[in-house]
Amino acid sequence: MKKLLVAVLFLAALAYVISCEREVASDLDLDSPLEAILDQRSVTGSLTGYIMPESTDYANLPNQDAKNPVTAAKVELGRMLFFETGLGLENKYPSSKQAYSCASCHIPNRGFTAGRFQGIADGAIGFGQSGEGRSKNPVYFGHEVDAQGARPLPVINTTYVTNALWAGTFGSFNVNEGTESVWNQDTLIAINHEQLMGLEANNARALIVHRQVINRAVTDSLGYTAMFDAAFPDIPQSARYNRKTGAFAIAAYFRTILTNQAPFQRWLKGEKDAMTAQQKKGAVVFFGKAGCSNCHNSPSLNAFPHRFFALGVKNLFQSKYDVFATGPSDKRNIGRGGFTGKAEDMHKYKVPQLYNLKDVGFYFHGASKTSLREVVEYFNAGVPENPDVPATQISSLFHPLNLSKAEVDDLTEFLENGLFDPKLERYAPSRTMSGNCFPNNDPLSKKETGCN
Repeated sequence: MKKLLVAVLFLAALAYVISCEREVASDLDLDSPLEAILDQRSVTGSLTGYIMPESTDYANLPNQDAKNPVTAAKVELGRMLFFETGLGLENKYPSSKQAYSCASCHIPNRGFTAGRFQGIADGAIGFGQSGEGRSKNPVYFGHEVDAQGARPLPVINTTYVTNALWAGTFGSFNVNEGTESVWNQDTLIAINHEQLMGLEANNARALIVHRQVINRAVTDSLGYTAMFDAAFPDIPQSARYNRKTGAFAIAAYFRTILTNQAPFQRWLKGEKDAMTAQQKKGAVVFFGKAGCSNCHNSPSLNAFPHRFFALGVKNLFQSKYDVFATGPSDKRNIGRGGFTGKAEDMHKYKVPQLYNLKDVGFYFHGASKTSLREVVEYFNAGVPENPDVPATQISSLFHPLNLSKAEVDDLTEFLENGLFDPKLERYAPSRTMSGNCFPNNDPLSKKETGCN
């Protein structure tokens, strides 16, 4: 009996060892199938087509505006202006003067998003740990706050963006060629007549909308005049210090904010141990069975050229959150159709990039999901959640994926950690020229961030 027990235990141990060896061998073999599927799915015919350039490799940053080539001087100026609360000078009430910046809604350690479901610049106070504690300033009425009508898109990997915002509204070229008839619908969209790329056009609009001021008096008082001189020596001084040049500098900076240190990027460049076995399995699901790369096909995993789809998700005003400056009549709630006015564009939104979403905390344009697993499960189920979106508008690519629980787990892990660059704070300055606190400069934010 004892010998039989020993034999049984030996066979069980042997089976376990063989099982482990097979699992290890399977893990070791994950690179080859992933390489093969990436070669197949890449628009270049090679997995190298998914590799991002280095942030300082200015010549190889794609989609640059011919009127605004990226230079080191512009990048440094744009980096400072983006975090500069001293530009907040068209505030509604005195308590918000120089209290907010572009970075109020685009925080580095939250994937350059707001850290909450809706970004608020002028009209808010507080910061919390990383933006989640921001709330309406009590002296403001709801309609007075400068709040974003949809979940703020991150400003990472925007060198792969040709037309800005969820509806692709800004930018004179690419998907907006042929839409000239709607460019005069308001004074902001009219900037498209200036024949600019999306980042330049949108940033010029954003500085106006977000109540920020750039002129010679401001650059002199804050200490930026010499930086504008270095960044734009070919522009006459009479036209050098303004929102447009500021927008150009910020656009140049945006193009350098790349998640090129994420595990997937490192793996693409030859570090085969940069991703875990589960992340590799998730990548195979992403580019294979789940069909995610049918839409997410660029190095940033947005759609290039830009594409717009209706997935039937809820809008921000339909959420459980207390939101401002949006509602049922907001044209941003009908997506691309709100810009073009075309019936076929209604409820369709741009395919976004997919890096560093783990810390964002809110997903889809209406922030209706609060984890990447919920996003994966929504796509896996393939059932629209917003009854206001006609079934005829829902993309044919949105359908049940029939992923197993293990495949859902693997895909979620790839999205959360395989695509996560842990060092985005390298793109933030240590201080701005004004010496103000940032990203916010109101008393509560200063207390919560430990800035004096």
